[in-house]
Amino acid sequence: MTRCWLADGQCGRLGTPCPSRQCIARTVRRLHERQWRDKLGLFACEGEDLVQAATAEPVELLVAGENVEPALLAEVSTAGHPPRMIGVYRRADLPAPEPRPAVLALWRVADPGNVGALIRTADAFSAAIALSEGCADPTGPKALRATAGAIWRVSQLPFPAAGRGDPGAVRVKRIALSSHGGAPLAEVDLAGNVAFLLGAEREGLPDEVDRDLEAWIPIGSESLNVAAAGAIALYEWRRQNP
Repeated sequence: MTRCWLADGQCGRLGTPCPSRQCIARTVRRLHERQWRDKLGLFACEGEDLVQAATAEPVELLVAGENVEPALLAEVSTAGHPPRMIGVYRRADLPAPEPRPAVLALWRVADPGNVGALIRTADAFSAAIALSEGCADPTGPKALRATAGAIWRVSQLPFPAAGRGDPGAVRVKRIALSSHGGAPLAEVDLAGNVAFLLGAEREGLPDEVDRDLEAWIPIGSESLNVAAAGAIALYEWRRQNP
């Protein structure tokens, strides 16, 4: 059980007593774990760049030397260098689901750095992101750093698996990117609404994931990083849809 951070009961906050005898560091530490982010509906942004990128007001804003001891932020941070500030935000304040002409749909991409990089790529092309079960949490510390603030600008949609025949559903062409097989991506018609399906680098996409066709990126390597593959796919989509 986490005790109050300072022996005098100040809880790491400058000039503020700790009424609960539990330091704010307890909450920030909990938000390093997905189960607590899920339970509380909160996440923490470490560093000025991520805080400044936020489009919502923080639940808590901890600033070293202003309202908390600098050593507290150094103790609870997951970054390589202690941040000057940490903001705690509500997940509900992230962008609401909004259809986009292009979507990066990730199937069990468990590496948070890749998930964050793909969100950043989606932002660059005004695309949306869709995450299946088993994907890394985009509000985790490593994924957030990899988004470089794009988490606040990219809409997150449900993974496009079942339900293609739903009445009134927008027709989306589902293109599964594979390391081999299918048509070269540049020869695929990418007009209209497109969802690029990308699987984890080792497992790829299973047969049960719905798709309209398969495509591959002919660059002479089967070990293309999933984040790089997503960027190339969106670049080709933009080339065909100027």
